[in-house]
Amino acid sequence: MAKNLSPADYLKKILTARVYDVAVESALEPAKNLSRRLHNKVLLKREDQQPVFSFKLRGAYNKMAHLTPEQLKRGVICASAGNHAQGVALGANKLGTRAVIVMPVTTPQLKIDAVRALGGDVVLHGDSYSDAYLHAAQLEKKKGLTFVHPFDDPDVIAGQGTIAMEILRQHQGPLDAVFVAIGGGGLVSGVANYIKAVRPEIRVIGVQMNDSDAMMQSVAAKKRVTLADVGLFSDGTAVKLVGEETFRVAKGLVDEFITVDTDAVCAAIKDVFVDTRSIVEPAGAMAVAAIKEYVSRHKKRGETYAAILCGANMNFDRLRFVAERAEVGEEREALFAVTIPEERGSFRRFCELIGTLPGGTRNVTEFNYRISDASKAHVFVGLTTSAKGESLKIANSFNKHGFDTLDLTHDDLAKEHIRYMVGGHSKLAHDERLLRFIFPERPGALMKFLSLMKPNWNISLFHYRNQGADYGRILVGLQVPEAENKAFQKFLDTLGYPYVEETGNPAYRLFLQA
Repeated sequence: MAKNLSPADYLKKILTARVYDVAVESALEPAKNLSRRLHNKVLLKREDQQPVFSFKLRGAYNKMAHLTPEQLKRGVICASAGNHAQGVALGANKLGTRAVIVMPVTTPQLKIDAVRALGGDVVLHGDSYSDAYLHAAQLEKKKGLTFVHPFDDPDVIAGQGTIAMEILRQHQGPLDAVFVAIGGGGLVSGVANYIKAVRPEIRVIGVQMNDSDAMMQSVAAKKRVTLADVGLFSDGTAVKLVGEETFRVAKGLVDEFITVDTDAVCAAIKDVFVDTRSIVEPAGAMAVAAIKEYVSRHKKRGETYAAILCGANMNFDRLRFVAERAEVGEEREALFAVTIPEERGSFRRFCELIGTLPGGTRNVTEFNYRISDASKAHVFVGLTTSAKGESLKIANSFNKHGFDTLDLTHDDLAKEHIRYMVGGHSKLAHDERLLRFIFPERPGALMKFLSLMKPNWNISLFHYRNQGADYGRILVGLQVPEAENKAFQKFLDTLGYPYVEETGNPAYRLFLQA
């Protein structure tokens, strides 16, 4: 590997890089809604629209295009569980060479099938990327193949640098900063080299997950640091050790580093969707999350930023988690544990209080409750918010009105597990009838339900979670004496909400009924 290349050397390599046999010049689009909210112009570099839905094919193909005919004849090899694998497979297919892709046995079948569809020979080995990498190194020597590194190679770095070349060609006006996600550092190295050679006044800001910040720790320590573990939410940037060359370039050329957390990235995925109607993977949204953090931290207005949306290989099953955490990440939702007296009318009094909280009308996004104590009830509540820091004000208001409240908005245990575990068997839930309702998602729907109930009927279970539709699905347990079954039926008819009685449901009997 060539050593100590200058930005001028990299500029030449970027200008002569061969990427457009397989890559397209991706669009640079304004994020109108996000720009309006942040009072700064935000431009999105749409690398999520590449043929393999990631920028990785640029560097992989440029590396392979510079191999000798003899090397191409023998074939190439890489270790990857994601976007680099698809880039290498596509590039090899285009160049008519063999590509061996070593992937961990834990790789989702979706990604294995995608690599095979592009003509790659998949070898499954080990439980992690490190295991796959070591096996790939053995096969490289054994079979005489050429290793295509995912980031630590000047030709790979130069291929990724063509993204910066396109940005500066597409936007020739003022540009204050470019935000770049960092895993191993190939993308930020290419982008930084080009920008600092051509327009050095533009700031290059590297972005890492707070649980996968190997580059930041390495730059701070002035030597490469190996992380003991990395978070896997943003699997595209989950790298324990950055490259030698990428470390050298980043420590010299990157102006600032920012870390973002899972909730912030989920919120950024939603921001990108609102502006583009496209869904990017976590790594693809990191730059947008960092712009929001940067603007908040430095109180910027009227500036212009570019965010590289570096990939869109999102596992569909993750979308539920992303949607759940996006509201909390944007602090559009606050979560609380509230203790209320276990007495008639206290639930209604609590609901009425929600309508009078400071900051205007708030919608209930979640309500979980199961009767468990004769004197007090613990409920898990979610409420909409409009600005950061409101959860503390709401908690103080609840406490002031006699409802002991714990703010859980930033509690990972509560967000990931406890909210789904509220409930269970209760010996106090005698004469209980269980019903599933569909409520119209509008103000007053719950109060109508509560006002039509007879005072001597007690709510023993309540579960509701806003699903983003124009109706809500609610599970309610009501303690209704058998002698009042006719009155209860009249209540249901008068209410007029669609319902299904689940009192005889075997799942209810197993998990909720004493």
